Amino acid sequence: MAIGEKLYHRVAGAIEEGICSGRYPEGTRLPGERDLAEEFGVSRPTIREAMIALEIRGLVSVRHGSGLFVMPQASRPRSAPELDVGAFELIEARILFEGEAAALAATAIDAPALERLGLILDEMDSGSAGHAQRMDADREFHLLIAEATGNSLVLNTVETLWNVREQSPLCAHMFDKARREGVTPRVDEHRLIVEALRNKDADGARRAMRAHLKRVSEDVLEATELELIEQARSEIEAHRNRLARRV
Repeated sequence: MAIGEKLYHRVAGAIEEGICSGRYPEGTRLPGERDLAEEFGVSRPTIREAMIALEIRGLVSVRHGSGLFVMPQASRPRSAPELDVGAFELIEARILFEGEAAALAATAIDAPALERLGLILDEMDSGSAGHAQRMDADREFHLLIAEATGNSLVLNTVETLWNVREQSPLCAHMFDKARREGVTPRVDEHRLIVEALRNKDADGARRAMRAHLKRVSEDVLEATELELIEQARSEIEAHRNRLARRV
């Protein structure tokens, strides 16, 4: 793998090469996630990112209840979009940087910042808040913790990671799938972070932030699985209706 090449890029590229070479002919089903993860020696989230990347590029499509199939060449777009970073890769980086940012913030955060965090949590927990409003509050919450470290480079790094979430087509696509499945910021997990910050508990803040972000990763993984399950149910129901009409 070339230096700087993303894992999901390597997997997606290898599968695309297999499609072009005829290893995966048009209309055939790709191997399952577990088989591909074992073949390429990567995690299932990496395979999921690669599959979604190939889907966005128009190389494969979900056939309800059956899996991912190679699309006919005529139906593929002439040029593939730049996909950049996937959700799981982004969250992995956030766990690393924001976990340590929370630990550092616990040693330096002041009363006004803690008060502002509490107000943000109330906004996130408001029943009248829409998804966009809760997401804005979530971003502000994490950036405020980074700012509380008193280190401008830490703040710039965390802000850059949040910008990637919005600017990377693949990442935005994956989080949008999670949103459609009802995934929203977990206020209780954010409150645990604030509690550790208020207690000046650096290790506790680090653990709470990492646990929260790992749960975000699990939510995205589950959301993309739920979408496939729902598609499968729709196809099964359509098949039953076709059988009923024939009978």
